[in-house]
Amino acid sequence: MDRPALTPFSAQVQRGFARRAGSYEQNARLQRSLAWRLAHHCRALPLPPGPAADLGAGSGLVGEALQRQGLTRPLLQLDLCPALLRTNRLATTHGGLVWDLEAGLPDQLQGAALLCSSFALQWLEQPEQQLEHWCRQLAPSGWVALALPVAGSFPQWQQAARQAGVACTALELPAAAGLIAVARRQLAPGSLRVDQLQFSRREGDGGRFLRSLRAIGANTSRSAGLGPQGLRRLLQHWPPGEVITWKVLLLIGQRPG
Repeated sequence: MDRPALTPFSAQVQRGFARRAGSYEQNARLQRSLAWRLAHHCRALPLPPGPAADLGAGSGLVGEALQRQGLTRPLLQLDLCPALLRTNRLATTHGGLVWDLEAGLPDQLQGAALLCSSFALQWLEQPEQQLEHWCRQLAPSGWVALALPVAGSFPQWQQAARQAGVACTALELPAAAGLIAVARRQLAPGSLRVDQLQFSRREGDGGRFLRSLRAIGANTSRSAGLGPQGLRRLLQHWPPGEVITWKVLLLIGQRPG
């Protein structure tokens, strides 16, 4: 299957991560933590025959965490951004593929034994439909395991934007309930693990938080930028010392055998 052409938004996402590929790992602290947690729950899954992949693998945080926790099966490293894949050590040993997930999954992942994804599904236009597609691509008794930020994240940003009278330009995140409903339709009920997690980090101020997103290339949004004047108003209404709250869905389940 030929590599799909990038959608316009995918191209923006790719450029954002490419600019920060060299410093991604040292700044992606929450992403590293969630990758380790996801791998911990996946390390002993009874996998059927079939390919395995990390969808939106980036620099390889999930794959490396799985490898350190005992997974011996090769895990294809699939990502939109060639610059990030070049920093991914597993892309050399397990295989790497530049791929836009907006086009679905590549042919070689039909009948997959394991599809992992951490902090990637939220970038897609229709996350629920894509998750449904991923579940249907699994082999009988195959597993899907994902973690992603969901709606309800960053209420402090939204409040500051309302008080400043400017738009909140955060990426619109999918609702956990919709993704959970897909999993309950497609996956075996007895296999399903659903954790709705909350993480709060004290960033110091809004400017520092926005710079932390930019430092890993995760500042792309479908909203138009505020411009210098709008950004100043936003930061003036952002209480100093305020925490930033992330809501994260962790979901693991098995396709019926």
